[in-house]
Amino acid sequence: MNNNVIYGINGPVVTVKNADSFEMMEMVHVGKQNLVGEVIGITDRLTTIQVYEETTGLKPGDPVTGTGAPMNVLLGPGILDNIFDGIERPLKEIEKQSGAFISRGASVSSLDPDRLWTVTMKVKPGDRLEGGQIYATLPETPIIEHRLMLHPDLSGVVKEVKPDGEYRLFDVIAVIEDDLGNRHELTLCQKWPIRTSRPVRQRLTPSIPLITGQRIMDTLFPIAKGGTAAIPGGFGTGKTMNQHQLAKWCDADIIIYVGCGERGNEMSQVLEEFSELIDPKSNRPMTDRTSLIANTSNMPVAAREASIYTGITLAEYYRDMGYHVAMMADSTSRWAEALREISGRLEEMPAEEGFPAYLPSRLAEFYERGGRANVLSGGEGSVTLIGAVSPQGSDFSEPVTQNTKRFTRVFWALDKALAYARHYPAINWINSYSEYFNDLDPWFRENLGDDFVEYRNAVSALLQEESSLMEIVKLIGSDVLPDDQKLVIETARAIRVGFLQQNAFHAEDTYVPLEKQKLMMKVILHLHEKAKEVVAQGIPISKIIALGLFDKLTKMKYDIPNNRLDMFDDIIRETDEKIGKLLQ
Repeated sequence: MNNNVIYGINGPVVTVKNADSFEMMEMVHVGKQNLVGEVIGITDRLTTIQVYEETTGLKPGDPVTGTGAPMNVLLGPGILDNIFDGIERPLKEIEKQSGAFISRGASVSSLDPDRLWTVTMKVKPGDRLEGGQIYATLPETPIIEHRLMLHPDLSGVVKEVKPDGEYRLFDVIAVIEDDLGNRHELTLCQKWPIRTSRPVRQRLTPSIPLITGQRIMDTLFPIAKGGTAAIPGGFGTGKTMNQHQLAKWCDADIIIYVGCGERGNEMSQVLEEFSELIDPKSNRPMTDRTSLIANTSNMPVAAREASIYTGITLAEYYRDMGYHVAMMADSTSRWAEALREISGRLEEMPAEEGFPAYLPSRLAEFYERGGRANVLSGGEGSVTLIGAVSPQGSDFSEPVTQNTKRFTRVFWALDKALAYARHYPAINWINSYSEYFNDLDPWFRENLGDDFVEYRNAVSALLQEESSLMEIVKLIGSDVLPDDQKLVIETARAIRVGFLQQNAFHAEDTYVPLEKQKLMMKVILHLHEKAKEVVAQGIPISKIIALGLFDKLTKMKYDIPNNRLDMFDDIIRETDEKIGKLLQ
């Protein structure tokens, strides 16, 4: 008999008096509609529960029932090509039941229990299984094989195995006996608490780049597989569009996209785009390797806080199968605002800008779950975390951006001025940075040669030099600069327009392989060196500009197809010829 009833309600926060049967972080059902909640505070008098659904209509005296387990998600086949809310309820299924709006207390299995999956068994009776090892596989989508792994907390000897064939989600396909003689039935799924990270065998250094095909990201500010990155930027600077580009083109096997507190129309755009997109690697729909978690700004605020953990748990699950996963969190600022709102309801002491004092530790907890590792199933997997941050008024000194900076190693700072000038991606090359150079440079040297790193350093130096020269130009104009400094400004313009600016709607420019990125830098720097020789001879820079070579460099991204890299030799030949004539 359940004697626990609601004592007080304050938005998503519900209190229960004199309850001694609940545990900290336990998942509970609140009210007659069985709304999903989680215990977040216990004293000798009051138990505090945060409810993940709208609490309208709840009243004191309504029942509260414990489940005896922490807030968890169901992990198994059917996660990919699906869209969930912040607590892993499948929105497509809920729509069939309740129409366009989610009814409260909607109770639907996260994964389809009736769908048949073609299972291939990987074990036989007598085999010993350790936690995390694979006991069966099945094709989840045409391009992703789902590997069923033993729960990390279990181990034992296989006693029974069903034959290969078609099974449903909760069908028993094997039985193991642990060292204490207890028998455990193995199905196609398992549960995992969202606030607990899944274990790995060994964490590895992030020494392989996540190749995105976006020049400014791959060349100037690279991110490693298993790395962490922040994309901060004000309204309209292109955070969401950058994450779409990364989701489409980065060389991760699986994409988990969490729309956390974003506008509903943006999320619907993601859904429409992803369903139409063809994955360039497999020529299959992009959704075959994508899972979306939609928790829009008009959904309950507490579920927004949970959506980030749901997303990272799904990402870790696929990492444990040996896949490289990229998780996009859009945006962590909305998630921090949810923390702030709940903290206010709990009457906690606010810290900077009203955010709770534990904001940094929560951000650290989240980003620490990224990484590349040797996984329990054997092999290697990674979770790369890319979080968008939406500082109000593009103020990067606010708490969420500053604390995110502490726990991420790549900072792609979006610039309002660049966005308004139609320069995309609007990543400011002066304010951005990557801390992965030492880890990744050996890979770049091995796969692209030493000159790739040298070209990148030279391009960065030219951009830095241009930045300081522009300060002088603003004060006294460009006419007073000597010709060698005018040349730096001209070359930097070619780098900015011809290399850093990229057109997502152009077939050749939306994704650029690393070899082409290297050759683009090579021809720009080649022209710069040749032009330096001309300027040193006292020939005015206007004559070099009149040759039209700089204009040609700004258009090469469109003129040279990704599969015709030999055309860069023609540009170098033409440069040598024209500059040679000038010197004569």
